[in-house]
Amino acid sequence: MEHPLMQRIVELKERGFEDKDQYDYAPQDFEDAMDSYDKVLEVVGDINANVIAPNAEDVDSEGPHCADGRVTYAAKTYENLDATRKAGLNGMTMPRRYEGLNLPVTVYTAANEIVSAGDAGFENIWSLQDCIETLYCFGNEEQRKKYIPRVCAGETMSMDLTEPDAGSDLQSVMLRATYDEKEDCWRLNGVKRFITNGDSDIHLVLARSEEGTRDGRGLSMFIYDKRNGGVNVRRIENKLGIHGSPTCELTYKNAKAELCGDRKLGLIKYVMSLMNGARLGIAAQSVGIQQAAWEEALAYANDRRQFGKEIINFPAVYDMIATIRAKLDAGRSLLYQCSRYVDIYKALEDIARSRTLTPEERQEMKKYSRLADAFTPLAKGMNSEFANQSSYDAIQVHGGSGYMQEYKCQRLYRDARITSIYEGTTQLQTVAALRYITNGTYTDVIKATTEELKANACEHCTPVIARIEAMTQKLEEATAHAKSFENQDVIDFCGRKLYEMTAYTIMAQLLLGDTQRNADLFHKSLTVFMNHAESEIARHYNYVMCITPETLEAYK
Repeated sequence: MEHPLMQRIVELKERGFEDKDQYDYAPQDFEDAMDSYDKVLEVVGDINANVIAPNAEDVDSEGPHCADGRVTYAAKTYENLDATRKAGLNGMTMPRRYEGLNLPVTVYTAANEIVSAGDAGFENIWSLQDCIETLYCFGNEEQRKKYIPRVCAGETMSMDLTEPDAGSDLQSVMLRATYDEKEDCWRLNGVKRFITNGDSDIHLVLARSEEGTRDGRGLSMFIYDKRNGGVNVRRIENKLGIHGSPTCELTYKNAKAELCGDRKLGLIKYVMSLMNGARLGIAAQSVGIQQAAWEEALAYANDRRQFGKEIINFPAVYDMIATIRAKLDAGRSLLYQCSRYVDIYKALEDIARSRTLTPEERQEMKKYSRLADAFTPLAKGMNSEFANQSSYDAIQVHGGSGYMQEYKCQRLYRDARITSIYEGTTQLQTVAALRYITNGTYTDVIKATTEELKANACEHCTPVIARIEAMTQKLEEATAHAKSFENQDVIDFCGRKLYEMTAYTIMAQLLLGDTQRNADLFHKSLTVFMNHAESEIARHYNYVMCITPETLEAYK
């Protein structure tokens, strides 16, 4: 929240604080805005500590139920929803004219992280309010006035994308949308599967509106209102983790719906926007799980005694705990760098709806839109992998106790596993990032950031910068090697290694920047993370440099 970019974010989001005379909760100036953000996050933290986290084990044990085509949440989930609604924690990023809080994405991301640390399953229900961003961006004004205040009042949302034969390959979606001329509406028929919070109040639905098509150009986005009926829950999936969040199979039978935006742009434009927001949400969820894993591991290691002393004093244990914390701090820094980029471009995009942007503003929007697009797959992929690794290590710190149901770390481990799968697997995040690796976008950002770090470097930072420059050189050499064969299979095969090398280098830079601003808080994590990042980059470098079209044959 103290990052220098926050000044620009608040300036754009508040548009010169034009709401201050109309809404009593609108900030008067930058300091007032930052104070209000702190207060909102304090409320989120209080609800998490006193309601969501204490309820998590009961929710995990009971889970939701399905009967007669409808979902009933676990009893304690209703307590969580009631608490967040009464606190007004819905419609967080929506403009005040629709009864929202008009908060930046960065603040909403922080709230997401806090809720996830208490219960990642509940976060899946609460955070899907973010679907309203897509309706706000692409729906018409009548739809905004109709639906946004309902979400701000606490109604739930879902995004109905995947189908039994269309998971990652969304262009294969076949749920039919046909226009009903008599009723002047669209009708949806078909099946959706793996739909998070699938019995929500308001759905955004990807459906095939163009008869005879079989690719993404025949898909449109629709709004389905549960009040109109026509959609039933066939079943709730029996999942490994996130038990509080109902994952549903839905049947659409002549369900009435409204077109959102223009026809044929459902996948090409709207789902891409929807998914990027969801991926930032999963990155925040992953950081929240990491935070909880670190807290559980640290508390247990300080309390558990073996061989006459607390196990926190054994190098094998404090190595694991320090590494969890280092990954947490580095991953969190990447998450919020991405969210700040999203904030700036989305605020400018919103301003462009009411007036023409200046040439400087258009250039700024283009710059930050590109950065957000490049950083989102890094933030989602790396933090979801870190959540899996850290929750695994938290169980290891607990030993046999960690395998027992009464310890929280086993739930974190189960909840973490989905984060590297849904909203785009880590493999798909690699694909999304790969073009920015091969065209030099990331290395340009890395080099520019290095120059900024040098300008603010102290005697303790200079050696770290030199190490980051050596990491950057390995990244460039490995990328050049993979590209040298002009063989796409070689580039794709090396993609995951290059992706992680890129992410580790960027996170090292961001953590160094954090350390320059607050050495007391981040110096230890920087030391640990640099050792970890250098070893990972060296490992990936050695691997990539051995790959040729010929050696690739051994893997087939």
